[in-house]
Amino acid sequence: MLFELRQYRIKAGQQAAWVEFMENTIIPFQQSKGMVILGSFTDEEDETVYIWVRRFRDEAEREAQYEAVYQSDEWKNEIGPQIPEMMEREGIVVRRLNPTPHSAIQ
Repeated sequence: MLFELRQYRIKAGQQAAWVEFMENTIIPFQQSKGMVILGSFTDEEDETVYIWVRRFRDEAEREAQYEAVYQSDEWKNEIGPQIPEMMEREGIVVRRLNPTPHSAIQ
């Protein structure tokens, strides 16, 4: 199992719009392509921080799902072009995580 913790920097005043876009468009679309989304979070103290976590069985599954999502016409033509209005792309931080043996999340 491997996990991705993705942290985004949301443009000022765009947090509510971003959360709605994630929950109604991005997450359902990615789930329809087989991605497992474990959680989606906002920061209590910083309205420009958004974090979400995805899980993959292994690197091969991650690569296949990236291909299915990010190379699709729907992502390229409809979903992806809307992102820069709400998110600072240069503020993206992606951490790949491996659970420890006694981690409750596997």
